[in-house]
Amino acid sequence: MNPINLQQVVPAGMAGQRIDRVAALLFADFSRAELSRWITAGELTVDGQSWKPKQKVAGGETLNLQAERTAREAWQDAQAMPLDVLYEDEHLLVLNKPPGLVVHPGAGNPDQTLVNGLLHHRAALKLLPRAGVVHRLDKDTSGVMVVAASEIAQLRLSRMIAQRKLSRSYVCVCEGRMVAGQDVDAPIGRDPHVRTRQAIREDGKTARTEFRVRERFRAHTLVDARLLTGRTHQIRVHMQSIGYPLVGDRRYGARGKVPSGADMALINLLHGFKRQALHAQELAFEHPESGAHMSFSAPWPADISVLVDALREDAHA
Repeated sequence: MNPINLQQVVPAGMAGQRIDRVAALLFADFSRAELSRWITAGELTVDGQSWKPKQKVAGGETLNLQAERTAREAWQDAQAMPLDVLYEDEHLLVLNKPPGLVVHPGAGNPDQTLVNGLLHHRAALKLLPRAGVVHRLDKDTSGVMVVAASEIAQLRLSRMIAQRKLSRSYVCVCEGRMVAGQDVDAPIGRDPHVRTRQAIREDGKTARTEFRVRERFRAHTLVDARLLTGRTHQIRVHMQSIGYPLVGDRRYGARGKVPSGADMALINLLHGFKRQALHAQELAFEHPESGAHMSFSAPWPADISVLVDALREDAHA
């Protein structure tokens, strides 16, 4: 349990607004959804009285918040596992996630996820919504990600992501030889035919990605990608949409393309690459408490390094 005992007076300028909105402004370290639950439960009172979240204030009321935060997620218990922690303090952790590790429990992955490892590493994360996870990487995408370790960090990091103030850049290897970089602005939504896929849809959510060529090979390209929004499978969908699916990404159009006349070692490497060749290489943001600029990078995993080296050697043979 984590007891909370706070008090605020409603400014006159907030007269006419709903109590749940006012509470979210006065108790900014908590989410509006959580405050609404506390109002409904009578743990956040107005002049000592229980209110409904939709009731409106007149100004001058005293809000009393007396609540206890309990573990809210029905995920599995903490489980020991090795974590590549790049940085941590009382407000956040920055990790290098390996490929093949699911971020949080769900259908088909009840345990042995990153969240289970995080709960073992820091038990207090169970008191935060989603155990502090503010963004995620696909199971088979590797790289750097940040996890909130305090309520204020979770709220502020989530706002940074929503306001596009958290910079995320990736490196990927695609099939095909890109002539030049591209900026893709194409909305993304769930594929109406395959629920496990995303697709370009007119009624989808805004999605923007910047792609820049880093190095060209004979039949592939090493590409830097920068997310300007954060939709599910965004880089994978956008690369497929411009005709350059990621190596290994058979869900989004990869065909196991090989350079003409490639040796058997390279052919086997390309055909045996079982995940999308995508790595989150850099993450930058302002520290949610101090405001200091923070920047982190995660080294390429071995499989992508081996792939790029082999394509480079083939190109210079």
